[in-house]
Amino acid sequence: MHQTIAAIATAHGVGSIAIVRLSGEQSLSISLKLSQKQTLEPRYATLTSLHHENGMLIDEAIVIYFQGPKSFTGEDVVEFQCHGGMIVAESVLRACVAHGARLAQPGEFSKRAFLNGRLDLTQAEAIASLIEAKSDDAARVLARQMKGELREYVESIRDSLLEILAYSEVVIDYAEEDLPQDVVDQIGSKLEKITQELSKTLESSRRRSGLMQGYRVAIIGKPNVGKSSLLNALLDYERAIVSEIAGTTRDTIEEQVRLGTHLIRLVDTAGIRNAHDEIEKIGIERSIAAIENSDLVIALFDNSRECDEEDRAIMELIEQFSVTKPFICILNKVDLPQKFETTLLEKYSPIELSCKSDTQALVDTLTHLMDYDNDSESMMLISQRQINATEQTLGAIEDAHEPLQSGELEFFSFHINQAIRSIASLTRPYELDEMFDKMFGQFCLGK
Repeated sequence: MHQTIAAIATAHGVGSIAIVRLSGEQSLSISLKLSQKQTLEPRYATLTSLHHENGMLIDEAIVIYFQGPKSFTGEDVVEFQCHGGMIVAESVLRACVAHGARLAQPGEFSKRAFLNGRLDLTQAEAIASLIEAKSDDAARVLARQMKGELREYVESIRDSLLEILAYSEVVIDYAEEDLPQDVVDQIGSKLEKITQELSKTLESSRRRSGLMQGYRVAIIGKPNVGKSSLLNALLDYERAIVSEIAGTTRDTIEEQVRLGTHLIRLVDTAGIRNAHDEIEKIGIERSIAAIENSDLVIALFDNSRECDEEDRAIMELIEQFSVTKPFICILNKVDLPQKFETTLLEKYSPIELSCKSDTQALVDTLTHLMDYDNDSESMMLISQRQINATEQTLGAIEDAHEPLQSGELEFFSFHINQAIRSIASLTRPYELDEMFDKMFGQFCLGK
């Protein structure tokens, strides 16, 4: 039997309302003791006084009783909507504990909802991520997953793999039955369709990873090109030191700023140049690492200086990484006399501006890229756990191709089993009985 758990469900701090939640078999009896009521009607809001164990008044609050299993956790749940401020909420919580509840562990309400079949793992992860959503687009994706969108997608893939496994097992164990002659071709075709669908989802999820955590934008360029000025302009305050001395920024500086509906993490890097000392060398290595770990890269060039080897090194980095991530090329300091050979940057379609006076063109380009990237309604994986499980599923399917073609169906079935278990880990564990249901349900064996 689960103990009845209690917790404050609202954030710490002062507010007009605070919510204290109970879940478990004693939820109703505890709430009746606190409210000194004889009964509470399920799903009705009741305005009542709440009292300590000694009868002392705590607060006047709204009490709502959700009778299990029609509740968030699947158990009896009671919510006390009391006046905001931690003193009142904590007093209600202490009274609940005094009457037999225990303090809930982090995430325990959602854990009980999962164990009681009210949520699957994708919905639980979506709830946790929605609380910390970094953009409107992220909130929309997570809201759809809370409604079961990813679960339905996974169940469809899982069901297709179960059909394939059932097909294979029938060929192995019931070869004397009248089975289609093109079984291998049918299985291969279905596997190819599943592979294409999962690969598309995986690629889209990797590309849009910044949607969940906030886009990481690296600012690169040679020393004194204006990286720190650009960072300060986008933040609208002087976070980085701006100096004419080359190498002033010796380490990466990271700050957050909201552009449109998106939260981005700006990373101002040390200038990429031939290092003169060990500290500067480490800073440059971190700059290159920042590029590799970024979702977008802003590459700066100085309009007032001639193109040199350091600029060409930046162009080489653009060529090296542009296949895997988008670059925005900036020709900075256009308010000064031109010395840079602009034709060298033509294929990068540079934005010409002065970081100290106007960065709106850059802001518009960044916003457009992030909006365009997330305009799609395609399926998205929202956590590394989900990505890893999908990669393992694709790996198992790939391993299954060779034994399928060679007719070694026992090995083929083993790999498909692995694929099913991997994709099933996104939502709910795989049971062998599911495969038997497919076998006997589709082929009418044992007649």
